[in-house]
Amino acid sequence: MLEVGAKAPDFTLMSDEEKEVSLSDFLGKKDVVLYFYPKDNTPGCTKEACSFRDNLPQIEARNAVVIGVSKDSVKSHQNFKKKHDLNFILLSDPEHKVAEAYGAWGEKKNYGKVYYGTIRSTFLIGKDGIIKKVFKKVNTKIHGEEVLEVL
Repeated sequence: MLEVGAKAPDFTLMSDEEKEVSLSDFLGKKDVVLYFYPKDNTPGCTKEACSFRDNLPQIEARNAVVIGVSKDSVKSHQNFKKKHDLNFILLSDPEHKVAEAYGAWGEKKNYGKVYYGTIRSTFLIGKDGIIKKVFKKVNTKIHGEEVLEVL
């Protein structure tokens, strides 16, 4: 997983609005809260997304943007966004290449079963493209507030 002080890898992915979005679109303009989550419409991921939704006005007031990334399809993101009235960008990373570049893809265990999947994590990336903070252990209910405190 990338650490504080590392240069954030640039990427381009398709958004829920069916537009390509790149990290470089925000360089020099805004801080980026880039968060990786396992799956749309699951309990923990929904809590985390709603926490960002509820804190977005204060996050934006600190000149930052929130971007959620999962391997779900654009259509899945559109449904997730509509169902929960989400107000930020969701990006589709179906081949998990961006998650891998950030170290947010790896071995997981659930009920003794080992598999590969998204490792829930968040990267606060400065306007200069340098990682300012990494959240490895995330409390999904209050993660938006945790990020806001750091901003």
